[in-house]
Amino acid sequence: MNFNDFCQRALNLKNLPLPGEVSHHKMSPALRIQWLKENKIEDANPKRAGVLALFYPDLEQQTRLLLILRKVYEGVHSNQIGFPGGKLEDHDRDLLDTALRETHEEVGVLPSTVQVIKELSEVYIPPSNFLVQPFIGIYPNPKPFVKDESEVERLVEVYLRDFMDDSSLIQENLSTSYAKNINVPAYKLNGYTVWGATAMMLSEIRELLQQVL
Repeated sequence: MNFNDFCQRALNLKNLPLPGEVSHHKMSPALRIQWLKENKIEDANPKRAGVLALFYPDLEQQTRLLLILRKVYEGVHSNQIGFPGGKLEDHDRDLLDTALRETHEEVGVLPSTVQVIKELSEVYIPPSNFLVQPFIGIYPNPKPFVKDESEVERLVEVYLRDFMDDSSLIQENLSTSYAKNINVPAYKLNGYTVWGATAMMLSEIRELLQQVL
């Protein structure tokens, strides 16, 4: 989709109700659903994080969504696909400030250049005990992204049309740092399997966009 058309239609997202857990559960691993049945998030005293789903034009003015492949490190989200973003720091004013700051640090996007369209539903991640607040943003006149070599292995620039195509929805058997051979709903985007919390956030974004595109 042409980026100017996308921007005009995306503004209509502001007034739409959030699908929330209904959309999250469509892409939730069974382990997460079971955890939520047996536990209360507030009892876990989760850490807070903010992430940004950033839509932008490529050189042909086609709309893309930015994801990142994280570096290999000692942690449950090592070498996974996600959104730019990270942990709330003491100097952050709020979680939007966190998401914009981390996006600047990880991919070089200045906060002042992002038009934030909508705050999405929070997603809790039991393995890392993070409660994540996602936001949708538009980056209308982007300079080239500059990835943080210490955190970001690769930029994953997804066409909007590929993200919205039903063929991107898959089921895959995975082994992770905390579970072996689990069947999970996922997206296949640019050759990568995108699952877990990122897939849940994408599910909500996709359901919202289906109402305006």
